[in-house]
Amino acid sequence: MAIAQTILTQDLADELALIDAKADKLRGEMLDLQHAAAFLPRTKIVASVDYAVTVGSDLCIVTAGARQNPGESRLNLLQRNVALFSHIIPPLAKYSPDSILLIVSNPVDVLTYVSWKMSGFPSNRVIGSGTNLDSSRFRFLIADHLDVNAQDVQAYIVGEHGDSSVALWSTISVGGVPVLSFLEKQQIAYEKETLENIHKAVVESAYEVISLKGYTSWAIGYSVANLARSLLRDQRKIHPVSVLAKGFYGIDGGDVFLSLPTQLGRGGVLGVTNIHLTDEEMERLRESAKTILEVQSQLGM
Repeated sequence: MAIAQTILTQDLADELALIDAKADKLRGEMLDLQHAAAFLPRTKIVASVDYAVTVGSDLCIVTAGARQNPGESRLNLLQRNVALFSHIIPPLAKYSPDSILLIVSNPVDVLTYVSWKMSGFPSNRVIGSGTNLDSSRFRFLIADHLDVNAQDVQAYIVGEHGDSSVALWSTISVGGVPVLSFLEKQQIAYEKETLENIHKAVVESAYEVISLKGYTSWAIGYSVANLARSLLRDQRKIHPVSVLAKGFYGIDGGDVFLSLPTQLGRGGVLGVTNIHLTDEEMERLRESAKTILEVQSQLGM
């Protein structure tokens, strides 16, 4: 609902269709949004338990999933969610065969792979929200640490959206200046430990929010609306999102979706950016791919 609400306020769609298994909750959410019509750009809002209402969608955003319990790893959620997806992805693909699928449910990398398999869509039209939000959290923490504006910080987290994600320290820049030389110029003492702690805080931040309020909503709402804007408005912006990564950065061993800096537009994935990685970063990225492939092998897919 945070994603739907953000898409509405940002005037990204002419029509918004909400689908859920619980008819009463769904109708309540729809009415609540419709009652705000006087304060919002004009968007038709429909809701149903029947997937027919989604016919001809340009973008299908999937957030359904068993809620992550405090302390539960993202990978534990998996079996419950794959069964759920078998009732969601095929009807979406049937009613909107030319749509782009944007998967948000966790564990997002494996479920994006599952959606690709279940939909039969070409890989450029199946995307996971991946580390787009992790990278935003990362930029915020770096900006906070350096006392600069987060919008001036260029920084990516790639790989698995989860514990094996990789912080690309070598490519971070602040106002166009590589961060490591920025720190030296400002005479800010930096130790590897500080950098590692910032990355650790990013990985743990979702768990922290879940333990405090029970779920995450606002940040992921803005993050996914940000992706929707790039896709629907053909912005051709680069986002770290989960895409079919086989063959990039020496990733092999099977079809795997993980986050890489990706250019997004009306056709979905327009290309993967070739960023220079250090040997250590390359190695960590391949390890991250292995982590996801191991999980997929347990699914037998």
